[in-house]
Amino acid sequence: NKFSRVQSRTGMTGAQAADRILKSAGLYEVRIEHIAGSLTDHYDPRTKVLRLSDSVYGSASVAAIGVAAHECGHAIQDDHSYAPLRIRNSLVPVANIGTQAAWPIILAGLFLGSSSFLINLGILLFSLGVLFQLVTLPVEFDASARAIRILGDSGILYEEEVKQTRKVLSAAAMTYVAAAAASILSLLRLLILFGGRSRD
Repeated sequence: NKFSRVQSRTGMTGAQAADRILKSAGLYEVRIEHIAGSLTDHYDPRTKVLRLSDSVYGSASVAAIGVAAHECGHAIQDDHSYAPLRIRNSLVPVANIGTQAAWPIILAGLFLGSSSFLINLGILLFSLGVLFQLVTLPVEFDASARAIRILGDSGILYEEEVKQTRKVLSAAAMTYVAAAAASILSLLRLLILFGGRSRD
């Protein structure tokens, strides 16, 4: 919020910064699209589309340019076949099923006389979601590191603005760390609650 109110000295918008970064990386096939909402920015490796939210696409703030550069970092990872990104992408369908089905299966196991098979299956599915969160961490940190390097080398932002962008992306990265930590704690709670019961 702080740096979304700080306008970049170049006056370049998030979409313009993304366009320059992608072209300088030789990624002419990646399209940039405007997507509604807030914090909805993402890169879709299946369609090679980089989508920027309302607060990023047309904004010339330091935060907007940083977020746009971060998403470009994902496009560059995809182009370079960055291994953690490949692993994460392969986990997406399994993790989605796991996080949606885990609790209903665990509850079904409890209602059906503490069925150890269903409870263990639910915990296994939940573990896939935790694995996805863990694999996400290096992907996000690497995309931010690429963004900072690009913004510093390209002249899109001045040195002081790059420092401000680093703060924005570091704060964003911490949300992924918090999500991973919460998932791990939830998994540990499940193991503590049901581990002994399934053995019985």
